[in-house]
Amino acid sequence: MDPGSMRFTESHEWVALDGDEATIGITDHAQSEMNDIIYVELPSVGARIGKGEVLAVLESVKAAEEVYSPVSGEVLAVNSDLDSAPEWINKDPFGDGWLARVRVDDPRSIRSLMAHAAYRKFLGEG
Repeated sequence: MDPGSMRFTESHEWVALDGDEATIGITDHAQSEMNDIIYVELPSVGARIGKGEVLAVLESVKAAEEVYSPVSGEVLAVNSDLDSAPEWINKDPFGDGWLARVRVDDPRSIRSLMAHAAYRKFLGEG
């Protein structure tokens, strides 16, 4: 996926919207801060998640980190490939390392999130 078309949170989650379906993951910055991710706890398909609620828990050799949902909605799918290969989050955070897909209650809500250029500036890169 192209980070240029995504929206970002200050807690380093990304969301890519396609209609009312959002794919969610963590940014390259977040995965590099965590180092080697060794375990992923994902939500249940069908679960309701609110914006700002814990969507997933990632464990690395350094620590466990919570991932917060940037949107409210129903979990449609989770990346079950991460059960056996959590390292995909480190290798490809914007692609094969995605965490969950959510049917968004209000697709317009992502407008409040940072565009890629604003996120890069937030990181001090832009």
